[in-house]
Amino acid sequence: MTKEFWYSALLRAVRTVCQTAIATIGTAMVITEVDWKYVLSASLLSGLLSILTSIATGLPEVDGAHDDPEDYDEDEEDFDDEPVIETDEISVL
Repeated sequence: MTKEFWYSALLRAVRTVCQTAIATIGTAMVITEVDWKYVLSASLLSGLLSILTSIATGLPEVDGAHDDPEDYDEDEEDFDDEPVIETDEISVL
C-alpha cells in the first residue's frame, strides 16, 4: 500500500468521522443534551470502519480504474448507450 493509498484512506476516514459527528450531534434536541462520549465513540468507530473498508475494497481514485483505455473491458455493459426517453409533459406529484 502506497503513500497515496494511505493519504486517500485517511482523508476518507476524516470525512466520515466529521459526518458521523454532525449526524450524531444533530439528533440531540438541544446542544446541552449532546452525549459527547457517544459522539466521540461513534465518530471514531466510523473512521476505523472507513479505513478497514478502504483496505478491504481498495480506493478507485488510487487504483486508477479505467484510466487507461486499454484496461477497459469491452464485455462490460456501457450504460451510456441506453436510450433516452424524452417527453414534453411534466407531472407534479
